[in-house]
Amino acid sequence: MDLLEHQARDVFARHGVPVLPGILARTPAEARAAADKLGTPVLVVKAQVKVGGRGKAGGVKVVRTPAEAEEAARAILGMDIKGHTVHSVLVAEGAEIAEEYYFSLLLDRSSHGLTALCSKEGGVEIEQLAKERPEALARVEIDPLEGLTAEAARDLLEAAGFDVEQVGAIAPVLERLWEVYRDEDATLVEVNPLVRTVGGEILALDGKVSIDDNALFRHESFAAFAAEENADPLEEEARRLGLNYVKLDGAVGVVGNGAGLVMSSLDVVAYAGRDFGGIHPANFLDIGGGASASVMADGLGLVLADPQVTSVFINVFGGITACDQVALGIVGALEKLGDRATKPIVVRLDGNAVEEGREVLRRAKHPLVHIADSMDDAARQAAALAAGK
Repeated sequence: MDLLEHQARDVFARHGVPVLPGILARTPAEARAAADKLGTPVLVVKAQVKVGGRGKAGGVKVVRTPAEAEEAARAILGMDIKGHTVHSVLVAEGAEIAEEYYFSLLLDRSSHGLTALCSKEGGVEIEQLAKERPEALARVEIDPLEGLTAEAARDLLEAAGFDVEQVGAIAPVLERLWEVYRDEDATLVEVNPLVRTVGGEILALDGKVSIDDNALFRHESFAAFAAEENADPLEEEARRLGLNYVKLDGAVGVVGNGAGLVMSSLDVVAYAGRDFGGIHPANFLDIGGGASASVMADGLGLVLADPQVTSVFINVFGGITACDQVALGIVGALEKLGDRATKPIVVRLDGNAVEEGREVLRRAKHPLVHIADSMDDAARQAAALAAGK
């Protein structure tokens, strides 16, 4: 479960991570009242959605009076940001920023452990920084049993190029962020930007926290965070349909049978997407090992309904469910969607009844469907189509 910024801020504060005061508002009038209560000369009104790019979309505005806060909230509330409707804003105190940094701690399946990342260049797209200037992003693998110790925090900061004084000021904050990760059963804790103010104070100005769904039973307080108004509509629809779906920020819809296969599919799409301007997966959708044709139809319809999706990659290994049944589900979904289906679909089938499945697709002759022989080829085709190539 991904937390909204104001929720992450509250979790940070509970663990002693320094944050600025802020008040959640759901109406322009509430935003005005919040600004009046905070009473600082500079305030920031920020859209509360579980997606990045809020600033570029106009979802973050700096204001100086309660009237300006009300006006900003009126402009932001109801806004659509990458398919997410803004239902609330955080009105927070502004900071006189001297420097912006980046820090994250995440579950890293490739190393079978945890990875801590840090950079002196915060407030930017970290994926872009990692691609264009990887030397500016320090990376340290963390033993999950030891965690981010004081020594590991200092090593990370030194690797990122911070001087002795900076290390002394920032390291304790990173240790508290590790406590957030550990105690809240997180899979991601990210602060961008982590700032040093003109007065020398270290503050977490923005935070992103993802909680392991399998551990939610240990955190009753998080139940309130799953408010209906803040849920992604596609994820809500997936829950209604009984599908294992997670919304992401990319352009290639991904459908597969089995969590491991879907995770691999996400990786190959991201890898292939490097050659097409940084194309990324738009979702995780596991239709299950025994998924029927009707389940495939539900899943494909869900993915095609995402306005961010510009192509779809279906990756199926036939086992309990034969490939011909999956292919019938694809054809049935496209018939059901009719004119609403306008996005190209790359299909890779393998395993039980693979030739029969491919023949079903060939006979259908649907103009949107492209058949690929391998997973790598399918991912590359889907990335190219998403990029309009």
